[in-house]
Amino acid sequence: MLYSSRGDQGDRNLLLLFIILTAWETGSSQVHYSVLEEAKHGTFVGHIAQDLRLELAEMVPRLFQLDSKGRGDLLEVNLQNGVLFVNSRIDREELCGRSAECSIHLEVIVDRPLQVFHVEVEVKDINDNPPVFPGTQRNLFIAESRPLDSRFPLEGASDADIGENALLTYRLSSNDYFSLDVPTTDQQVKPLGLVLRKPLDREESPELHLVLTATDRGKPELTGTVQFLVKVLDANDNAPAFDRTLYAVKLPENVPNATFVIKLNASDLDEGLNGDIIYSFSSDVSPDIKFKFYIDSLSGKIITIGHIDFEESKAYKIPVEAIDKGLPALAGHCTVLVEVVDTNDFAPELIIKTLWLPVKEDAQLGTIIALISVIDRDEGANGQVTCSVMPHVPFKLVSTFKNYYSLVLDSALDRERVANYEVVVTARDGGSPSLSATASVSVEVADVNDNAPAFAQPEYTVLVKENNPPGCHIFTVSARDADAQENALVSYSLVERRVGERALSSYVSVHAESGKVYALQPLDHEELELLQFQVSARDAGVPPLGSNVTLQVFVLDENDNAPALLLPGPGGGAGSLSQLVARSVGAGHVVAKVRAVDADSGYNAWLSYELQPAAGGAHSPFRVGLYTGEISTTRALDEADAPRQRLLVLVKDHGEPALTATATVLLSLEDSGQAPKASTRASTGAAGAEAALVDVNVYLIIAICAVSSLLVLTLLLYTALRCSAPPSEGACGPGKRTLVCSSAVGSWSYSQQRRQRVCSGDGPPKADLMAFSPSLPPCPGSVDATGDLQASLDSSGKVGCSNILFFYVPYATCTWAQVFDYVIWIKGC
Repeated sequence: MLYSSRGDQGDRNLLLLFIILTAWETGSSQVHYSVLEEAKHGTFVGHIAQDLRLELAEMVPRLFQLDSKGRGDLLEVNLQNGVLFVNSRIDREELCGRSAECSIHLEVIVDRPLQVFHVEVEVKDINDNPPVFPGTQRNLFIAESRPLDSRFPLEGASDADIGENALLTYRLSSNDYFSLDVPTTDQQVKPLGLVLRKPLDREESPELHLVLTATDRGKPELTGTVQFLVKVLDANDNAPAFDRTLYAVKLPENVPNATFVIKLNASDLDEGLNGDIIYSFSSDVSPDIKFKFYIDSLSGKIITIGHIDFEESKAYKIPVEAIDKGLPALAGHCTVLVEVVDTNDFAPELIIKTLWLPVKEDAQLGTIIALISVIDRDEGANGQVTCSVMPHVPFKLVSTFKNYYSLVLDSALDRERVANYEVVVTARDGGSPSLSATASVSVEVADVNDNAPAFAQPEYTVLVKENNPPGCHIFTVSARDADAQENALVSYSLVERRVGERALSSYVSVHAESGKVYALQPLDHEELELLQFQVSARDAGVPPLGSNVTLQVFVLDENDNAPALLLPGPGGGAGSLSQLVARSVGAGHVVAKVRAVDADSGYNAWLSYELQPAAGGAHSPFRVGLYTGEISTTRALDEADAPRQRLLVLVKDHGEPALTATATVLLSLEDSGQAPKASTRASTGAAGAEAALVDVNVYLIIAICAVSSLLVLTLLLYTALRCSAPPSEGACGPGKRTLVCSSAVGSWSYSQQRRQRVCSGDGPPKADLMAFSPSLPPCPGSVDATGDLQASLDSSGKVGCSNILFFYVPYATCTWAQVFDYVIWIKGC
């Protein structure tokens, strides 16, 4: 039962398949269309729905399908209008190649009921492909020896089209050598060919350019071209040829090996091996040439390989041949003539014989220093030699004979400027290029004693404090001698002279070798303020030369003298002063004056006075002027004051340390009626003097102004007279003692109130203290022609001068700078 059931089901399936096949055969039919290749998109092909008797409204419901059998979407159906159109580019050559027939087979399938339709669309050819050669350019190699009518096959062009569009005709560009052989229709197996119509000559036309054109018969006609480059192959039909048959070249002698001589140039009109040239010497060339020259077989360059000597051979004749590599080989010939040029290959030789060395710097001009001879083995201009000496030397060459010279002194020598000369003598021949030789002569200049020792400056100023220890070093002189050896050995000595009554050597000495100056004894400023002398420097030459230098030794003052009291008067003893004083004197009355001098100078001689307090601390009615030494009352005297007053006055200078002296003043107080006559006269004189001073105050001011304006003029005139006046006194003798005025600012004095002395080496001592007293009343006394100042006390016990101007003037030199450099005090009394 089951088997029959299965059999019934199979029967039903078979029946259904039979019905489908019947329907398929009923709907199958074929429609034929045609379309041109390369048609544009949307080009109408046919009414496929109408031709297949399909309703437009049924195409979509019946699921209309178009199958192109693997041809892609070249064609498509518009379901709206049932039109078959070109959907994409159709290329017949791409679809069918060179096949004569080309069609696109389509299947149209519709459902309900299922129907299949066959549609064939024929693609028609158009002339869209030009003829194409295998390449755009071809090379043909043809030997120039090929005979006429030789045929050279060519490959023709192909056309992808068919029919008339693929039928081709050929045309060759115009030329003189080839024609085109085109086979007829019945000779299709015979290819195209070029036929040689004219003999080829590579040397004339090595290359030919031809153009072959193929044209089809389509509408429009299309063409294709190919270019043929015909290269004519060479045949060895030309022998090598040189530019010239004779080459002449000049070669200097003694050139080094591998020196370039000449490069030959031979040309062969052939090419390839036929044009390759090999250079060589001819087979009959002499062995000597082969030993001296070499030719490069490829380049034709000739170089030297041996010594070329003009004296050995003046010229070389070299035969050369050029052979190509063709078969048979061809050769060309030439001759190279090498002329050897003589060169200047020998330099001059200098022989120097010195006669007199070293040469003294005072040698006479024209003195022969050396003899020079020159040898040159060349001849002619190459052997003509001229000699010269280096410039800027005091020597010259004098020709004595052919190639013989003398080196002589041409200008004065100075060893101190140049002590040695390296004289270079140059000998140069007349060759080209010129050769030269040099020789050096070392000329040493011997020293002569022509330079005296010289000091750095002509005069030195030395400051030395007085009371120096004996033998102390105060200065060092140094002189330099530009000479050499013993001529430069300097020794020093004093220029001896008298200083006052003593020899200069008792004061100072100088070390002969070092030039150190020593003070042999302590110097005293009060005795000797300036010591001027000369030191001589002598060398050890023959004859010896020397020079002098002046030393001005200023002795500086030190505070080594205590103030000295001057206490003249009745009843005055040593260091004490007695004076009668009336009790009736009023306050401020000057009753006495302490006078003192200091042998020092400057601040060391500036004195001040102090009243020592009384014993027991009692107050004294007297006081003393700080710088005047005047003792005056501080109040009116009365009966309570002791009749005898003892005052201690301390006199102190301003040195470092200060030195002092003490004066005792004894004052006796008396009534007015009992005062001695002398005291009355003294009081009267003092009162008169004070009245006179008061009366002349106005005149004093006028006088000060007038005299001050004349001060400079007086100083200049006085100095000029002192500098020009002849010496009138002995050298450095002690002067007489003088008293210098005191004033309100104190006493200013010099050593023991003496005239100041300056001791120099040029003459007698000269006064260096000048005093001008422009005030009124004048000091008793006067300034004499030598500058001494005398002063005395007036009746009132006071010094009358009011203005003193002191100058320290070193007249040994008498220069204005030193006159004004030593002003030591200007002060009004």
